[in-house]
Amino acid sequence: MKIFALLITIVLASSILGLAQDHSIFESVYAETDPRLDTDPHSAFWAQARSIDAAVDAQGTAVAELSTQVRSRWTKDSLYFLFTCPYKHLYVKPSPSVDTETYALWNWNVAEVFIGSDYQNIKRYKEFEVSPQNEWVDLDIDLDSPHHEDGWKWNSGFEHRARIDAASHVWYVAMRIPFAAVTSVTPTAGTTFRINFYRTEGSPKDAREVMWRPTRSKTFHVPESFGELKLVKK
Repeated sequence: MKIFALLITIVLASSILGLAQDHSIFESVYAETDPRLDTDPHSAFWAQARSIDAAVDAQGTAVAELSTQVRSRWTKDSLYFLFTCPYKHLYVKPSPSVDTETYALWNWNVAEVFIGSDYQNIKRYKEFEVSPQNEWVDLDIDLDSPHHEDGWKWNSGFEHRARIDAASHVWYVAMRIPFAAVTSVTPTAGTTFRINFYRTEGSPKDAREVMWRPTRSKTFHVPESFGELKLVKK
């Protein structure tokens, strides 16, 4: 009986632990003030953030060598993300423009955030992309539109920084996204968003796709695969 009771205890503890470590929920930690955007994961701002790993391909197979850490924080007005992207081969535009939006930036290596606040129509969400060279594009996505890529004409006003550490073969992207760009409701602790994170690696002939929640598809645009971002105080 003692052995049976011990086994029951272990099973219950494992179940509770599994619930506590729900890998479909990512918590973003509150900050009192908006800092200067930086790409240093060891800075005081980012050191207090929680993180998840985007570490699988579209089918859910682990891609450990390209495992990408994503950190998040939020303030009264903004949502912050930091990508840490180990790489083997970069595929970037020869003549980047960092002063104007780059249409079709998704054809090159980028870090991407897809985020939505509409739980009734999950086909409406926003997309934010930044390259290792700090090129950018943001899109207002409506999958019911026959040409949803036309949403790039929308402008969110988000800020971004990128840095390549060639010696360590790692590139970084930081984003500051105004809440006003993704929701009409004033966010508070407990507010949730539908979200997924992606990045691409290498040229088209040897392209790799890395993500947090696998899409089971040839496209990133599968809102059914999104997890949740939850705003927390600490």
